[in-house]
Amino acid sequence: MALQDVSDRQEFSRIESGQRDGSVGLVLVVALLLVAAAIGLVFIGRDQAATYILILLAALAVVGVFSLFAGAAGILRLAGNGVTNPLLKAVVEMAHDGIVVTDPRGRVVYANAAYLSLINAGDETEARPVERVFVGDPDISEAVYRLVKAAREGRRLQEEVRVPGSAGEPARWLRFRVRPLGEKGGEALTTVWSVADITRDRERQENIFQELQHAIDYLDHAPAGFFSVNGTGELVYLNATLATWLDYDLAQVGSGGLKLQDLVSGDGAALLTTLGAGPGDVKTEVLDLDLRTRSGRPLPVRLFHKVAFAADGSPGASRTLVLNRARDDGSDPQRAAEVRFMRFFNSAPMAIATLDREGRVMRSNAPFARFHHGVVKGEAAPTEGRSILQVVAERDRAAVAAAVAKAAEGEGDIQPFDVTLSDGAGDRSARLFVSAVESSEPEGEAAIVYAIETTEQRALEEQFAQSQKMQAVGQLAGGIAHDFNNVLSAIMMATDFLLSAHRPTDPSFQDIMQIKQNANRAASLVRQLLAFSRRQTMRPQVLGLGDVLSALTMLLRRLIGEKVQLELTHGRDLWPVKVDLSQFEQVIVNLAVNARDAMPDGGTLTVRTMNVPAADSARFGRKAMPAADYVMVEIADTGTGIPPELMEKIFEPFFSTKEVGKGTGLGLSTVYGIVKQTDGFIFLDSEVGKGATFRVFLPRHVATAAEAGPTVAAPALVPDGQPKASADLTGQGTILLVEDEEGLRGLNARGLASRGYTVLEAGNGVEAIEMLEQHSGEIDLVVSDVVMPEMDGPTLLREMRKRDPDLKIVFVSGYAEDAFAKNLPEGGQFAFLAKPFTLKQLSVVVKETI
Repeated sequence: MALQDVSDRQEFSRIESGQRDGSVGLVLVVALLLVAAAIGLVFIGRDQAATYILILLAALAVVGVFSLFAGAAGILRLAGNGVTNPLLKAVVEMAHDGIVVTDPRGRVVYANAAYLSLINAGDETEARPVERVFVGDPDISEAVYRLVKAAREGRRLQEEVRVPGSAGEPARWLRFRVRPLGEKGGEALTTVWSVADITRDRERQENIFQELQHAIDYLDHAPAGFFSVNGTGELVYLNATLATWLDYDLAQVGSGGLKLQDLVSGDGAALLTTLGAGPGDVKTEVLDLDLRTRSGRPLPVRLFHKVAFAADGSPGASRTLVLNRARDDGSDPQRAAEVRFMRFFNSAPMAIATLDREGRVMRSNAPFARFHHGVVKGEAAPTEGRSILQVVAERDRAAVAAAVAKAAEGEGDIQPFDVTLSDGAGDRSARLFVSAVESSEPEGEAAIVYAIETTEQRALEEQFAQSQKMQAVGQLAGGIAHDFNNVLSAIMMATDFLLSAHRPTDPSFQDIMQIKQNANRAASLVRQLLAFSRRQTMRPQVLGLGDVLSALTMLLRRLIGEKVQLELTHGRDLWPVKVDLSQFEQVIVNLAVNARDAMPDGGTLTVRTMNVPAADSARFGRKAMPAADYVMVEIADTGTGIPPELMEKIFEPFFSTKEVGKGTGLGLSTVYGIVKQTDGFIFLDSEVGKGATFRVFLPRHVATAAEAGPTVAAPALVPDGQPKASADLTGQGTILLVEDEEGLRGLNARGLASRGYTVLEAGNGVEAIEMLEQHSGEIDLVVSDVVMPEMDGPTLLREMRKRDPDLKIVFVSGYAEDAFAKNLPEGGQFAFLAKPFTLKQLSVVVKETI
């Protein structure tokens, strides 16, 4: 085995030096034999020469085939010109790291002096491979196994392991590297191992780490606080002293648990994040403000805030020293007063800044820094030195400049004024108060400006004004609708009498039918006015909007026509809602028709539903809608869109952008009224040329054990909205008819009398009470109006029930049933018939109730 190892090392030495085996004499001998054979053939006769030539060629062929096989098997190798490289060999031999080369079977074919010294070997004959040297050490055997496996797989690998020392010797750190040389059939030919003693390097690293730990320990327990914040406002370091002052756990720092806003009270964080400087500059600011402890208590401190800016002007991580001003012993009254003033100044609820004569900001408090930075974004310059004119919109800059000029001249009575902020959107506003400052320096402070943002206040004022406007229009529309209902009731009742007195062959029959049809059309318009004023009768029921919209699909396709493509997208597991089915269908139909008219050349109408949890309701940016669970129905078109100046008027009654005769202007106002009466919300987003999107938010219905409310008896309706017809509308009984409109009362009495009833008439509630007392026990039913002079319907009901608890009552009104039902005593039983109504509808309700 020793001889074989020596042979292998000699072989590696020859390979390394580039030498190859060969012999020139052997070549000359072969050449002489071939020449002699050729000369011999010359002297042999021609007849016998052919035989010898064949024998010679066969011998040469055998030699050639044998040489090919020997060369392929590696037995025979061709000689080459090798050039020894003594410099390379000397570098490897004198290397500081131990180097050993093994063959595919793991035997050592070369080892340099450093490796022999590392394993305590006398010469190359005692060299052993790495896995045999360290196989008995359990601490490093696992690492050596990984290295050997990597060598067999043809991969490079590096491991650092700690090797226990011998008796009395310290432990060592060794770095092992393995690198295969060449591949054949996926297996490495030879493997180069390097072993380096890195004990000193590891000791040096441990010393540096220990020094760093000591430095951190010194900084953590220094008598001053220290923190660092990155460019995104996250706290990356907080020393133990400051953590103790603020009662925070150091484990929260650096893991995204704390931000600058968690430490700095009020708007003070804006002072730290709005510092600005040029690219590559380092800015240091001294600030007096309050930090906030975990329990919310303020901690007055002085900050030495240092920030370095990168080449592109972006701020890097801060280095901030914190001095606790709460521990002052009060020995310096001037310092204590300064601390109190700066705390008041930076904690003020309004933005305050001092200006020079040109309007440039000289000093500012924390709210002004936040206010200024929130408006002028994306610039690195600090608040100080900026002109206040940058904060306001261009149209208001002249007013601000004039106010600053007055203050600079010493004028004291400067009226506050409102400005629009220059944030690009134009929807933020503020109120400015400017006062003069006495200063002896011409370039010093000339004015003080106080700013209060009024964006939310203005939005609420506009919302309230719009609500008041819509309410006023609704009240007007509702009052008009009520009066119209009385007129239409009389017209419809009179046409019923005329139709019953004329045959279809009568020449005037068609004229009477035309009157009735127009009366019905007018009644439909009145219902839309009542819907806008939210005074129509609602029959809410718990519905699934997905099923309702699916049932409406065919109707919607017919309404929008072939040019418009309808797309329906239903959300999963939609929450139930409580709405009036017919009224909700009217909402969808009206919005679909409105979208169709906005796409004369065709387009796409998209109806989408989805659940909107309370946490997500704010992302729609609607301040008027409180946070709650909603089911949203979105109707979007790709039409012409709605100009911004018309969007505020789009829900007003009789407002229409269509040509005269092509719309009543009540479609969207009806939608608005129905949605509001259902306690929902409707919003519009539109852009000219890109279409419009209506979003209807209906509150989620959560079922309760029992829903309180009066039991309302109402006639069942068939799909066309007409009461179910009774086979026989005649009847018997005494009916007290209470109606303040004399003409309408006479027509209703005549109609009921024609059906076989005995009718007693009263012009108001007081007369009705007297009539009830005069005919005590004879009256079977009371048919009464709701809105009457002297005594209204609910009061009449209470008084009559005192005298006759079982008395049956039917209310007729042009207003919604809910408008007066809430004024009735709990459990009050009554039937309801909405005006206008026909004689047939009145007869059906009377007979069903009596």
